Amino acid sequence: MILEMPKPLRRRIEIVVVIAAIVAVTVVILRWQGRVWFCSCGEIKIWAGDIWSLHNSQHLFDPYSFTHIAHGLLFALLFIYVPPFRGWSRRTAFADWRLPAGVAIEALWEIVENSAWIINRYREATLALGYNGDSITNSVADIACFIFGFILASRIKWYYSLAIFAVMEIVLALTIRDNLTLNVIMLIWPMQSIKAWQMAIAP
Repeated sequence: MILEMPKPLRRRIEIVVVIAAIVAVTVVILRWQGRVWFCSCGEIKIWAGDIWSLHNSQHLFDPYSFTHIAHGLLFALLFIYVPPFRGWSRRTAFADWRLPAGVAIEALWEIVENSAWIINRYREATLALGYNGDSITNSVADIACFIFGFILASRIKWYYSLAIFAVMEIVLALTIRDNLTLNVIMLIWPMQSIKAWQMAIAP
């Protein structure tokens, strides 16, 4: 039956299956790492906006979900415009291997991010003093946010993608004093001045 389908549709189905397999393997590894399925509070919220509470990174979406959308935007721009990827069709994100490759990288980050070493690094170097890692529910939602950002960037002009990225970074900096850029800086090269500024709004 699948072999009789038009090639574009068959390709889409194949890509969806590959992405589902990547997510499934990620869930298994996260569970093996000791990650909980969802918040220990026993609830599953659609949105948890307080980054200082124990609910952060435990429910479906939170302010850091926007950083994963940003991941998707940036990887799509990389795969569309940067050699040797340049020339990829912008018509659909489901055209070839690039979306699954991006999802695989994002899934790998979710696994690394929830390793003991990175969790301790977050606690020591960033404002996430009480960070205990993501729930599996949150990690899967983060991957979904990446896919959303990737598909969005594949369908709009590059300057719109950069504008969306910039707006998200500015809004996050103004509201929670953190964003993707600051997160990367504080993980790689922590600055006390940035941490002091971030911690100034801690409850």
